[in-house]
Amino acid sequence: MQILLVEDDATIADYVIDGLRREGHGVDHLSDGRDALAQAARGEYDALVVDRMLPGLDGLSLIKALRAARVVTPAIFLTAMGGVDDRIEGLRAGGDDYLVKPFALGELSARLDALARRPALRQDESVLQAGDLTMDLIRRRVTRAGQEIELLPREFALLEHLLRRKGRVQTRTMLLEGVWDLHFDPQTNVVETHISRLRAKVDKPFATELIRTVRGAGYRIDD
Repeated sequence: MQILLVEDDATIADYVIDGLRREGHGVDHLSDGRDALAQAARGEYDALVVDRMLPGLDGLSLIKALRAARVVTPAIFLTAMGGVDDRIEGLRAGGDDYLVKPFALGELSARLDALARRPALRQDESVLQAGDLTMDLIRRRVTRAGQEIELLPREFALLEHLLRRKGRVQTRTMLLEGVWDLHFDPQTNVVETHISRLRAKVDKPFATELIRTVRGAGYRIDD
């Protein structure tokens, strides 16, 4: 992968650069948010690793500006701001993942690998649709029949996963791996709970059901 690291702490930057390059990745490094905006806007990177507290332009504003400019390069926030509200804010700004300092380089590498396994998003695929449901991935906005639907970050990720695989059944295991990045079964009803919450917002207020249960198999979203 070709990665842009935006980090103003020289010690952390050297640690990340050395580790990722040892794994065969190409890494460019910038410490200023405004410089990073100009560089990342070219759309030449496979992933961005961005600190939130940056000179020139903070990381949150950087990602918001890129998403507004329809730059869809996956981004991981790497930051000491680890509160729940901070993570939610980062994801809603357009971040794809959030890793809190101090961190293990192996975890950062694994998260980058997970981003690389996601289906590539072309510029003309920044809007996903099923029937009268529209998901704008850049603006993080979901509407159905012209009515805006407020989703929590995990609900948004679950709906995105289903929409990307429209017409194909997604098993519980597929959803755990694709949405929660869990490669084991936690023996909880987390999938069922989130499907139920998503249906309450996406289906129940409307005449047509989009999210289907395929008995004994999983879930599927249809037009």
